[in-house]
Amino acid sequence: MIIFKDLITGDEVLSDSYDIKEIDGVVYEANCKKISIGGENIDIGANPSAEEADEGLEDTSQQVIDVVHSFRLNETSFDKKSYLGHLKTYMKKVKEAMKSKGASDEEVKKFEEGAQGFAKKIVSNFKDYEFLIGESMDPDGMVILLNYREDGVTPYVTVWKHGLDEMKV
Repeated sequence: MIIFKDLITGDEVLSDSYDIKEIDGVVYEANCKKISIGGENIDIGANPSAEEADEGLEDTSQQVIDVVHSFRLNETSFDKKSYLGHLKTYMKKVKEAMKSKGASDEEVKKFEEGAQGFAKKIVSNFKDYEFLIGESMDPDGMVILLNYREDGVTPYVTVWKHGLDEMKV
């Protein structure tokens, strides 16, 4: 299994156990599912006392998105201007990291062009996205985008391909 970590923060943000597709050579999209967590009724074999017999159990389960829950992603918010400011700073850091790992000038240029194109897609559909950050809540790290497919039901996340380190487990 491969776990993808944020290049800047080291936070785990995704794994190859999800259905991942590369889009435009610059991002990965992964379909997610809504799952229920909590609300487990654990039977220890004891009979309830007379006082407890009348007390009904509350349903404490909640619906969450599997990727968000599994990687402990946290919701954050942006307006267009602040998101673009963050993205500009973040892309500079990714570009520096690529160069330090020995990426060619051609690879870096291809990344920059692809990232600019994809950023335009994000901005044109800005209101459709929810924004998530990693477990460390480091504001300098990757902002993971959450959106829903055309069916309006299937959630998916978008992460920047070049902003990830792969860790085999």
